[in-house]
Amino acid sequence: MTPTSRRTRRSPALAAGLAIAAVLPFLPTNSADAEGDRLPLGDPDLAETRSTRALAEGVALTRIVRGTEPAPPDQINTTTRGPWVVNVLTIDPTRAQGRVEATYGPDLAPVEKTTDLVRLSGAVAGVNASFFTFSANPQYPGDPVGLGVYGGKLLSEPTTAEAEADLIVDSNSDQVLMGRTAWSGSVRNRQTEATMPLEHLNHPPVVPSECAELPDQTQCAQPGDVVLFNPEFGPTPSGAGTEVVLDQRGCVVRSSATRGTTLAADQTSLQATGQDTAALLAITERGCLEKSSTLTDENGDQVDLRPGLFGVNGRYRLTADGEVVVPPGSGDFFARNPRTIAGTTPDGTIVLATIDGRQTTSVGTTMDETAAVAQALGLTDAVNLDGGGSTTMSVDGALANKPSGSEERAVGDALVYVED
Repeated sequence: MTPTSRRTRRSPALAAGLAIAAVLPFLPTNSADAEGDRLPLGDPDLAETRSTRALAEGVALTRIVRGTEPAPPDQINTTTRGPWVVNVLTIDPTRAQGRVEATYGPDLAPVEKTTDLVRLSGAVAGVNASFFTFSANPQYPGDPVGLGVYGGKLLSEPTTAEAEADLIVDSNSDQVLMGRTAWSGSVRNRQTEATMPLEHLNHPPVVPSECAELPDQTQCAQPGDVVLFNPEFGPTPSGAGTEVVLDQRGCVVRSSATRGTTLAADQTSLQATGQDTAALLAITERGCLEKSSTLTDENGDQVDLRPGLFGVNGRYRLTADGEVVVPPGSGDFFARNPRTIAGTTPDGTIVLATIDGRQTTSVGTTMDETAAVAQALGLTDAVNLDGGGSTTMSVDGALANKPSGSEERAVGDALVYVED
C-alpha cells in the first residue's frame, strides 16, 4: 500500500483541533485524485489530505484527514461531513529490520499508558491492543478479557464469546493469524493420575456468594473456579479459597487456606474457590503435577506456543479474505467511536491504525464504517481491537493521535514495532 495525499485548506478550528500533528512532522505526499484512494466516509465531495512520515526502514506513518469543517457537537454521531482523522502505521516485513510484538508493562494485572508501553519497550511506535478488565475490577484493571500471548507464553485464555476475534503474530516469520481461538487446560497428578480441569489462566477466581463467609472454604458445596497463575501476573489475588504454590517441576512448595502470595520467577500457583478448594488440596496432597494448556485456532489446529509468538484479543473481524464480515448490530458498541485496527495486506504488510472519535475534530466510525476503512486501506484481513477512550497511537513514546478523553487512558497491553 502506497500512502498518497490530497492537499486542502483547513479551517482554523480544525487546525487547532489537529495541533497534535505539530509533535510529529509529516511531509505531504503526491496528490490522490483517484476515487479508489479515498476513504469511503461521509459525502463523496469531502476534501481529503494525506501526509506521510518515514519512521524506519520499511515503516511509515500516514495521517489521513477527511473533511475540513469541525462537526457540530450535537451531530457527531450522525454527520456525513466528518471530519475524520485516521493514523495508519505500515510495516513492510520484507524491508523492516524489526518485529511486531505485544507488551504489557512490568506486570499483567496493572495498566499502563500506550505511550509508556512504547517507551519502556524501546519501540519505534505502537497502538493499544486488547480489551481488558478496566473498571470492572479496580484491583486488576489490566487483566486481558480474552487471548493474551507474550513471547510464546499464554498468560490469558480466549473467552468463549463469539465476538472475540484474536490476532496472533509470529515475530520470527512475520506471519499473522486472525480469528477465533479456543483453549483447554488441566492439571494431572503424576503419581495418582488424578486430573482436574482449569477454568482460567491468570484471572481472579470467583468466590460463590453462598460461601463467602464460611471460615473453612473446603466445606463449600457450590461450584467455584480453578485458576493457574504465573509470576507475570504480579501478586496473586487475595481472598477466601485455597492456593497451592508449585515449583518449576510442578511439585508443591506450600499450601494455604487463603489466597494471595508473591511468586518467584520459577513458580506458579493454583487457586481454587467453592467446592473446588477441597479437590485442589486432594490432588496436590502427594506427588507432583503436570500442567496441560492447549490453544487452537478456528480450524481446530493447535497453535505452537514458541518464543517470538504474540497474541492479543479483539472484538469482531472487520475483513476476511478481502470481504467485509462485520455482523449487523446496534447499541453503543456499533455506533461511532474511536477505533483501533490491526490487519494485513495481500503482500504481507502489517498495518496498525487508529481513528480518532467522539470529537468535533474527528467524529469516529461505526463498526460498518470501520470495516469500510479497513477495506479501503487494502486490509484483506483485519480485526477491531479495543477502542473508545483506549484508542491511542504512540511514536517514540509521544502521542501520534488525539485520544477522546481528557487525558490518555492507561490500558492492558499494546502492539508495538521494535527495531532489532
